[in-house]
Amino acid sequence: MLRRFTQVDVFASGPYQGNPLAVVVDGDGLSTEEMQRFARWTNLSETTFLLPPSAPEADYRVRIFTPGTELPFAGHPTLGSCHAWLESGGRPRTDGEIVQECGAGLVRLSTADGRLAFQAPPLIRSGPVEEEFLGRIAASLGIGRDDVVAAEWADNGPGWVGLLLKDAETVLALRPGLVAHDVGVVGPYPEGAPCAYEVRAFFPLNGSTVEDPVTGSLNASLAQWLLRTGRVKAPYAASQGTAIDRAGRIHITTDAGADVWVGGDVITAVTGHVEL
Repeated sequence: MLRRFTQVDVFASGPYQGNPLAVVVDGDGLSTEEMQRFARWTNLSETTFLLPPSAPEADYRVRIFTPGTELPFAGHPTLGSCHAWLESGGRPRTDGEIVQECGAGLVRLSTADGRLAFQAPPLIRSGPVEEEFLGRIAASLGIGRDDVVAAEWADNGPGWVGLLLKDAETVLALRPGLVAHDVGVVGPYPEGAPCAYEVRAFFPLNGSTVEDPVTGSLNASLAQWLLRTGRVKAPYAASQGTAIDRAGRIHITTDAGADVWVGGDVITAVTGHVEL
């Protein structure tokens, strides 16, 4: 069966500068095995499938797959899937607000300022990182414990540990070995720079370390940490992907209720059909 398909670039500052996402627009009727097989074939960090919602307040439902497993939530697939849904003719129940249903529940998205943004989910785990564990993480990144200005659990599902280094230059200089855990590293740019922070995300996969180009979930949890501790004020922009020849831009804002919103530009790169 031919199904509508699109590939989009998420958190992009220009074409092919962000994080790619494959979206099967007509995902209804596919089995979990068929979805996983296709996600393995695309070999992107995530592939999503759009489905009719089962929750009455949701506008659409999405299932999110890596090449190896299904995820309950992820940031760049949330923005990219919403973009694909809108571009394929989706109309939200409420102007300016979209409600996505996924494995983690309902996620609110906004189209304020002409840019898609999702409401950061609550942290599952926060607080200090155990010293022995932190020392091992620092060593896997090729730095000493004293190079870490601050560290906290920043777990909103993927299980991130957040490390703050002294500056963006130090973050960009990292040459990690084999990391044993999902770790996000952030360092500030000088005051007045276009972006407040440089972010890098590393995770272990099949015996090696992978760097993610641009990571919505990590930037959401880092923003919650940095804002709560007074290290940054919203709105601000973060840069990610510089070290691997990308130019991702993440836009962080807050609303009147102090909720954190994670926004980015999404560009359609490929449209067509797939046989599934």
